Amino acid sequence: MRAGKLKHPIIIQEVTETQSETGAPAETWSTFAEVWAAIEPLRGREFFASKQIQAEVTTRIRIRYLEGITPKMRVLWGERIYLIDAIIDLEERHREMQLMCREVI
Repeated sequence: MRAGKLKHPIIIQEVTETQSETGAPAETWSTFAEVWAAIEPLRGREFFASKQIQAEVTTRIRIRYLEGITPKMRVLWGERIYLIDAIIDLEERHREMQLMCREVI
């Protein structure tokens, strides 16, 4: 993978479930890794659900192979938040990964 294409610094976060002071479950996000990535928007759409217009953007994020990433994690890029839908290890060679994501709008 050519390093020149990886020009966006991103943060991959994992969720940790804790309990609040009242005993209710609470989710907190902590940093799993900070890496460089190529971010490629693939498709956008708007749809009508629950009497509101919703927007969804599908994005491919390319990074060097990093063990331990799961679809339960999320990606931060600046102010944007991406939920990971799928993880693709290209050619199963452990060199490059594609994170297929949905942007939280």
